[in-house]
Amino acid sequence: MKLLAVGASYRTAPVATLERLAVPPADLTRTLDRLVAQSYVAEAVLVSTCNRVEVYAAVSGFHGGLGDICAVLAEQAGCPPAALANHLYVHYDAAAVNHVFRVAAGLDSMVVGEAQILGQLRDAYHGASGADSAGRLLHELMQQALRVGKRAHAETNIDRAGQSVVTAALDLAADLLDGELAGRPAMVVGAGAMGALGLATLSRLGAGPLTVTNRSADRAVRLAESYGANAVPMAELVDALSTVDIVVAATAATEPVLTRDVVTRALARRDAGRGRLVLLDLAVPRDVEAGVAELPGVEVIDIDRMAAILADGAAAADAAEVTRIVADEVEAFLSWLRGADVAPTVAALRGRADDVVAAELRRLAQRRPDLTDDQRAEVARTVHRVVQRLLHQPTVRVRQLAAEPGGDQYAALLRELFDLQVPQTSPVDTVPDVVEPEITLLADTAPPTGGAR
Repeated sequence: MKLLAVGASYRTAPVATLERLAVPPADLTRTLDRLVAQSYVAEAVLVSTCNRVEVYAAVSGFHGGLGDICAVLAEQAGCPPAALANHLYVHYDAAAVNHVFRVAAGLDSMVVGEAQILGQLRDAYHGASGADSAGRLLHELMQQALRVGKRAHAETNIDRAGQSVVTAALDLAADLLDGELAGRPAMVVGAGAMGALGLATLSRLGAGPLTVTNRSADRAVRLAESYGANAVPMAELVDALSTVDIVVAATAATEPVLTRDVVTRALARRDAGRGRLVLLDLAVPRDVEAGVAELPGVEVIDIDRMAAILADGAAAADAAEVTRIVADEVEAFLSWLRGADVAPTVAALRGRADDVVAAELRRLAQRRPDLTDDQRAEVARTVHRVVQRLLHQPTVRVRQLAAEPGGDQYAALLRELFDLQVPQTSPVDTVPDVVEPEITLLADTAPPTGGAR
């Protein structure tokens, strides 16, 4: 099995494309089922956040796996694969491990070092586990990725640079409101993880009074109670909107919640002289309708705008240290992977030895029926000890060599020397690669040459 990471992020795709690719929680299991139903995809984890949609997969071949994943993503986006060509990136094998670990450490985030991605990766892993789409390889990859992310935050000061996307957005909002959020009325639309983070951050910054609204009134009430906020029904959105200066919108709705009509009616009810209404749209798909930004007195900060503003301000003071940690962890994972690759060959060699010993003991029993049970048992123990001692050093050494770059060659040599038939990891491993998809993707699209597993 090979590792393949295919996706789009704020770096490569506009929000409109990410919106089309986004997989709502209700569709996660169906999409994962669709992925692992493909000919070349054995395992899959799907990450879908406000600024990235990525598939991590164990595949039986590069070209076949790439074609299968692109087909599912294109189906999700409702467009032909070629329409995604300029927005998708591909990382293969070692590069895929490096990418996943960088994502977990916050190095690939819009705000370098933000820790929220760890929770999002954990949710994606749990989703794949629940859908039974993560096997041994992706279980190990995701567990190690989460550990790497925690290590990066524990051993460096990346957290100092790694404010959350919500914090960064509110910093931008403060600049638009004379640099001060304390004492300003604010509202959060959506009671999910991002909405909860928005409310917590607003509370910490001293904004208030605070209001929460959500399609599920019960969730809005529970979240509001945690921060001394006021929960209002979604039906009262216009009235609530007319009384605040800041809105954090982060729902899972598939259509805009803050439409031009809703915001226009809210503006008409605002007191004269209230100043600008700042809307932070942190949802994918977008919660704020495109035309809202054209309304007088309204500022919209969405993912596109944040990416442009933060591009020059990404703190890199601790990024070098985190990059070193990631590099070390990638090599450790690849060593484990190479060792895991040789394990079936070692098991087959020991199995062959056991078969030979068993055959010789049966022959002995036929030739020397006069031997007692105790004598036959003693001969069997002696022969087994001899074989195990003969195999011990070579099998230990081949495991050590397999952990080094190019180590898969030693397992192949063992299979050749002893004519070992090692079972394939998956039946689809024996299927030849299909023709490469007729699309041009970004970065790492060609499989590495030499030593590729």
